[in-house]
Amino acid sequence: MTMPAISAITAALPTTSTSALSGLESPDATAPSATSGDFASMLTKGLNAVETTQDKADGLAVKAATGDLTDIHDYTIAATQASLVTELATTLRTKGVDAFNQIMGMQD
Repeated sequence: MTMPAISAITAALPTTSTSALSGLESPDATAPSATSGDFASMLTKGLNAVETTQDKADGLAVKAATGDLTDIHDYTIAATQASLVTELATTLRTKGVDAFNQIMGMQD
């Protein structure tokens, strides 16, 4: 069973190829990238997927509490998915903040 939120977050992570790195050494490397808006949209898409997964788990929790849920396993799976996706998003945030702090701490 694939989790759509994790798929969206991992799809949002950029992959680095040697062709992408070859442009870094050129004198035109200071020009703004055409993909500058893509990271923001991928991040938004990933966070929306996290929210959707959590909303699904919340909805199933209400159904379980009111007795409208016929299979409790659906709620258990959704709650576990929401927990894992939230943990993944938190880990990515922490790694991003750590990387930012490390870059800001570099001396010229």
